[in-house]
Order: sequence, then structure tokens, then C-alpha cells
Amino acid sequence: MKYFKFTIVILFLTLVSFSCSFKTVNRTKDITYLKKESFEKLPEKQLNVFAPKKANGKNPVLIFIHGGSWDSGKKEIYSFFGSRLARKGIVAVIIDYPLSPEYQVCEMALASAQAVKWTHENIQAFGGDPERIFVSGHSAGGHLASLISVKNNYFDDLEIDNPIRGTILIDAAGLDMYWFLKEKKYAPGTKYLKTFTDDPEVWKATSPIYFLDKNDPPMMIMMGGETLTSIKQTTDRFLEAYKKINPKPDFHLQENKKHAPMIIQFLYSPNKAYNWIEDFILAN
Repeated sequence: MKYFKFTIVILFLTLVSFSCSFKTVNRTKDITYLKKESFEKLPEKQLNVFAPKKANGKNPVLIFIHGGSWDSGKKEIYSFFGSRLARKGIVAVIIDYPLSPEYQVCEMALASAQAVKWTHENIQAFGGDPERIFVSGHSAGGHLASLISVKNNYFDDLEIDNPIRGTILIDAAGLDMYWFLKEKKYAPGTKYLKTFTDDPEVWKATSPIYFLDKNDPPMMIMMGGETLTSIKQTTDRFLEAYKKINPKPDFHLQENKKHAPMIIQFLYSPNKAYNWIEDFILAN
């Protein structure tokens, strides 16, 4: 219900700003990046590309993975984000991915990695630079973005090197699901276990915190000061581990923001968070 209300707010505000959002943007919708026959268990999935009209093949690229507790959400909700990024000179790729309960976390991560592969192979045709690909996500999408950034096995399965240049986490969930699920002790097959299975080994294997090392792409981490307790706890744990690799992480605490407003804020084009993203991309 909370995510439904959040979706309604996003759609309403997007319609209000629609008329001015795409004047300098080329939109290409529903491009299939994941074909059903490509992987035994995965369904066909699409993505949308938002490119500046003057993109010349050297523009940086940001792939955004939506949130929704791993069981809801769709790329269309975030067209406002794609259009605003494009107006700032960034080629934006907004993806759909398989959702729970039909699919589980490892399949979601593989699909997200496939979206990165598709982008690396095709984005120059839209004006993006295939050597400057960044991934980002809000909530559950932040978990998937961080997971494919620090675990190269998903790209190994796709027979390519990890092409991610940097990672931008927006109030990411699930950064330490192993710790979280052990603490919660959910009954088998309930709640998040539909996504993460009943197997603690899977929880650990899909918790980004346990795979941090010095070879990972640089990260920018944003968190709301009034976000969900579980996100605050797991982000704090993640930051503690990350500081062993990078003692001065690129971390932004937005003290008065709750979880949904951490992504809703991007409806406002002059929002300072856009400056953080642009600075991070320029630095990497």
C-alpha cells in the first residue's frame, strides 16, 4: 500500500512537469535487453533510454534500477528521472527486471548485469560513451546496483569484464541482508524470503557488504536521515566496512528525508543531489 501511494505521487508530479521535460531529450522506449530464450529461467525484459539531443558518443551513461521491495515497481514511473538526467548531459537508461515472487534475487542480479552488458554494447548509438557507464538504484534497486558492482560473477556468467565505472546508491536497501534476515527470523517462505530464499548461504552471497574490495568501482552513497530503520542499520554497517577500503567515502546524509522522498526529490531539477551525481561522474 505504501509503495502504491508513492507510485501515485510520482505519476501525478511527472504529468505536471511532462510538457517541459522532453524538449531537449530523445526518448527510446521498450527496448528489449533481455530475450526470453537467452537464459533458461529469465523472462523478456525491456529498458528505456533518455539521451540529450546533442549527445555525441562521449556523454556519460547512468543506468537506473528502480526500487519496490524486489516485488513491485516499473521503469515508466521513473521517466522523470531519465529526462532530467538527459537534460543535464547524461544518457539515462531506466530498466525493468524480474520481480518476486516469480523470480528470486540471483535472477534479478543477472538481469541487471545483462542490462549493463546491453548498454555497453549498444549505448554509443544513442550518444553515450560505453567506457563511462555508471549504475544507480533506489531502495531494492540500490541493492542490485551495488551487488553487480562488487560481484563480478554475474558478468563472468555473461562472459564480459565488469564495465561499471562507478556506483550511485540512493537510500539503498539490502546491503547486508545476511545480518538483517538472521536478526528478523522470518518464517520460511514469508516476507523477504520469497526473494532471498530460506537459505542463509544465499543471503550472504547476495549481500554486497561481504564482497567489498579495493578493485570495486568507486561508490557514492546517499541516505535519508529519517529513512527506514532497516536501511539505516544496513547502510551504517556497509559504510563501516567500506571505510576499511576508502577511509573517506563519498557519503551524503540528507537529515530530514524519509525513504520515498529520497527518490521523489529528483523531480526538482535544481536539487543539490543532481550536483552530487554530476560531480561524482566527472571525478570518475
